[in-house]
Amino acid sequence: MKKKYRCFTLFSGGLDSMLAVVFMQKLGYEVLPIFFETPFFGPQNAKKAAEHIKVELIIHDITRKHIEMLRNPRYGFGKYMNPCIDCHGLMFKEAASLMKEHNIDFIISGEVVGQRPMSQRRDALNAVGKLSGIKDLLVRPLSQKLLQDTLPIREGWVKKEDMLDIQGRGRHRQMQMAREFGITYYQTPGGGCLLTDEAFSRRLKDLIEHDMLTINFIEFLKVGRHFRINDHLKVIVGRNDEENDRISKLSGDETILQTSEIPGPIGAINSQKKPDKKEIKTAASILLRYNNKVKDSAEVLYGKNLNLNNSIKVEKMLAYEVKKLQL
Repeated sequence: MKKKYRCFTLFSGGLDSMLAVVFMQKLGYEVLPIFFETPFFGPQNAKKAAEHIKVELIIHDITRKHIEMLRNPRYGFGKYMNPCIDCHGLMFKEAASLMKEHNIDFIISGEVVGQRPMSQRRDALNAVGKLSGIKDLLVRPLSQKLLQDTLPIREGWVKKEDMLDIQGRGRHRQMQMAREFGITYYQTPGGGCLLTDEAFSRRLKDLIEHDMLTINFIEFLKVGRHFRINDHLKVIVGRNDEENDRISKLSGDETILQTSEIPGPIGAINSQKKPDKKEIKTAASILLRYNNKVKDSAEVLYGKNLNLNNSIKVEKMLAYEVKKLQL
């Protein structure tokens, strides 16, 4: 009896990854889509896409390994703080580590030659394979006719003539395939990764430069206005009720600030060590700048774990001084 080969597919939830799954299923392979989660891209869109094509999605968290890679990616960053080659290499490597557990024969992805300027050039695809440590087990069905044969093809597990030769940034063939396969829901290309966002990348770079790259501090990057006070301390100020609530939930062991008896924004101090009175005063002064109900000065409450048992009277920081500190 002919063996039914099983493969992982790296699944982002984008059209190409959806097509890779359905295309290989049509050829008779058992395909297990896997999504690698980090603080910079969550699984929500991938879950919706997996539901649309009726497959069960494996979600695997690689946060700690991804953060460590971010400190010094071998192939550097893209336009912002996106280490796409190293990121993809890490994902393939993690997928490889799970192959035995799931009885997997090889790994596929929806990558298309030449579609993305950094991560999907031919040389970049080769670099991803080298980083993964399993280059010879990778198949990219949408472009494999254009690529060097790997073990699944040489061994006859995958027929090269069944593979496709899609290349370039145009998506006409993929959209035609989507219609043929009945795929009506898919994301617009290029979205979903915070590391490609200019403002987020600027804040992330600041964390790395000040050796503050922790999971909790990264979560704070997604909310509020950010201000660098000194090498070990920064302040975050909420912009609306939703962000105030998010800051409160993230607070943990962080110092939280809030005006006394005057509704307004909530602030948080991210610091590598316990903030002193001068630093708290500076943070409180910044907080008041964004409270329109405060004229010149006010009392600010502060404390940890939302126990605001301390208070300090400060003046509102001048606008030009705040601007110099803002990230």
